[in-house]
Amino acid sequence: MTTRVYLPGTAATLAVLLAERRLGPAPLAARAVTRALREAWPEGDEEELEFSAGADAAYDSLELLAADPGVPRRVVLAADVDDSTVELDPERGLSAVVVTAEVRLAAVASVHADEAPAEERVRAALAALPAAAAGDEAAERVVDAVEDDDLLWWATQEVGDLLSELGLPG
Repeated sequence: MTTRVYLPGTAATLAVLLAERRLGPAPLAARAVTRALREAWPEGDEEELEFSAGADAAYDSLELLAADPGVPRRVVLAADVDDSTVELDPERGLSAVVVTAEVRLAAVASVHADEAPAEERVRAALAALPAAAAGDEAAERVVDAVEDDDLLWWATQEVGDLLSELGLPG
């Protein structure tokens, strides 16, 4: 059996995925539809729960960008991994999991990334993250604004094209 996980990343993550045909080393922080998420949102259907887990991964991507701003676009990779490699990580939230094995490109079902117009909002959210984490309501609104941007869907065969769009070799 497999579990769909949502791995936060950056443009650099995509470059590594394409070059090495895998993400690793393990452990890898990810998001998934967990029992805790289902219990917290019993009226949510599978699609809504998956969207929620993916949105959590998009926020995690924002945090990765804070450490390595490079190209200011959030990236999330949806992958199907063996159930035995997924461990719950409840300290990080309802959808938080850890993948205990590297993730091969063949396991990646799709890539989701911000489109170019979102870059300005991503930059603003990155600047506001520290204040938002400290409880500043105005900064929280700036971060929330970028969360309103839906990520575009890319097939794994299109990762090279996406990297080219981002100005990276692909």
